[in-house]
Amino acid sequence: MTIKRFCSLLMAAAMGLTLIGCGGAPAENDSPAGFDAQDNAPAELSANIGQSDADKEPESLPFFASLFHTKKKAVTPSVKAVSNEIAKAVYPTTAPFPNEEDYISANGSFDSEAYFKAYEKWTAVVSARPDLTAEEVAPLNAFFRDSARQFLSGKENRVYSPLNIYMALAMLSNLTAGNSQKQILKLLDAKSADALRTQANRIWNALYTDDGASTTLLGSSIWLNQSVRFNADTLKKISESFYASSYSGKMGSKEFDAALQTWLNEQTRGLLSQQAGGVSMSPETLLALATTIYFKANWHDKFNEAATKTDTFHAADGDRKAPFMRQTFTGAYYQGKGFTAVYKYLRDSGMWLILPDKDKTPADLLENNAVMDFLAAPEKYVNISRADITLSLPKFDVSADLNLIAGLKALGITDVFNSAASNFSPMTTDAEKIVIGQAKHAARVKIDEEGCEAAAFTVMMAEATAMMEQPPKVNFTLDRPFLFAVTATENLPLFVGAVQTPIAA
Repeated sequence: MTIKRFCSLLMAAAMGLTLIGCGGAPAENDSPAGFDAQDNAPAELSANIGQSDADKEPESLPFFASLFHTKKKAVTPSVKAVSNEIAKAVYPTTAPFPNEEDYISANGSFDSEAYFKAYEKWTAVVSARPDLTAEEVAPLNAFFRDSARQFLSGKENRVYSPLNIYMALAMLSNLTAGNSQKQILKLLDAKSADALRTQANRIWNALYTDDGASTTLLGSSIWLNQSVRFNADTLKKISESFYASSYSGKMGSKEFDAALQTWLNEQTRGLLSQQAGGVSMSPETLLALATTIYFKANWHDKFNEAATKTDTFHAADGDRKAPFMRQTFTGAYYQGKGFTAVYKYLRDSGMWLILPDKDKTPADLLENNAVMDFLAAPEKYVNISRADITLSLPKFDVSADLNLIAGLKALGITDVFNSAASNFSPMTTDAEKIVIGQAKHAARVKIDEEGCEAAAFTVMMAEATAMMEQPPKVNFTLDRPFLFAVTATENLPLFVGAVQTPIAA
């Protein structure tokens, strides 16, 4: 299973009468060897961790102890206004993809020796990236099949990242135990939290790309309540496997919220700034986990801007004018039950364009297993022909801001939202009745003549319901004889009495 095939899980979007998925190419059109690999350097994190004993220096933190060492050549985004950065993930370095134009001299000659030397260096780094197997990708395909119906249904534009939510749930599985964890593992088709952690790490390393030709960046972080003690072993596993940076601060403060928002914006290159600005933690939040993905790639054959013309788009609520990009090429044309599809190549990946038949809608296709089967394994599809395709594709910019709780409950994850059933013992024993109080997902995909740019984030917040529960409303009216007591320190009774008749009005 090549990386291009797996990338079909990165984004799934619905717009008007067209379903769009960024990702996997037909197997027969896969790129040559070396094009599907990337550095899989292990996570290296640096930490400035305090002592765990309460009698140590007051500025020290109560939950971590010397977890990681520093990698000197680390280059990672900086989060400003963070009250206490515990550990920052160091991402793998990637060799730049050599641009042929950079090796053409002023007199027009091409320095082939320097170019191929740079190309060999890039290939050496790229070839180290793990190539995911069909068995490894199968659980993600299953999650995509199930979750698409939950998160893409509706008449308005919708978009989400199955991969981004998958990674967030994988992190969450390591914070839970018992049936709370079993429900997550069942949805993600994982045998154990350890196996899921290993799987997530391989996915991370298989996809991470930032070589100047294409970009796929995955990020993770955990945000800790500075007043709570956490299980250091659990946090260490998450940090190492998910390249997760760790931060500690005062929950509910503007400064800590701003730090999380800044991190989200840095990881998604500002593509979701409006949605990130709406993320905030409450004083009752014990821990927040966040995952991100940023994707950018040019079309393999860019659209000619001069060929873009205004035409009519037949939306469900009426016709409207839109700019349509046009291009003619020879490629594979797929005909399925209720839909047709073509594939448009991006650098190192691609985009499926799936058009429902005229009597169908995107919602119909989401309920159609044939479409899900097709996206999971298009190379096995039999109704395919070679055709001269004249593609007319409307430019779009779709975004969504989703509350995941109802959808996740429908998918079988219920205990983490129920204080009577949840089990967060691997995370902390400082609080009881912990629930996921917020589960937010934001995503955006836009295309133009140059290519595709997309981003998504998921933020889940564990909260202590004992601190959150509103007290019952009681009408306490002393309209009949009653007792009273005036007490001092340690409930020392100073005066005690019985009121049979109050002062007359």
